[in-house]
Amino acid sequence: MNIETRIQDGITVILIHGEIDGKTAPDAQEKLLPVVAAHKTIVMDMGDVPFMSSAGLRMMLLFYRHATAANGKVALVGLSEQIRDTMAATGFLDFFVVSVNVQEAVASLKTG
Repeated sequence: MNIETRIQDGITVILIHGEIDGKTAPDAQEKLLPVVAAHKTIVMDMGDVPFMSSAGLRMMLLFYRHATAANGKVALVGLSEQIRDTMAATGFLDFFVVSVNVQEAVASLKTG
């Protein structure tokens, strides 16, 4: 798994490439939590994440909790149908702003 970070219109955008599972979730968590601590409001582009296990869901919940504790928000873009369905069925999707693309997510976070 590879994680890239960039700034777009003042909002931090995290691009995740690869599967998030029991093996990769701890490393992703270690890399992502300092980003949310520093920036609070974040767009996560998950267009290159083909699979996410329950370990990935736990990581996402922790990420959400850290962001909201800092009065931030997290927007998700590029969710595969499988990940979207899993997150909807478990109620996790309700925690995040879900957008079609990064531009829409950035606009939504800036106005909301």
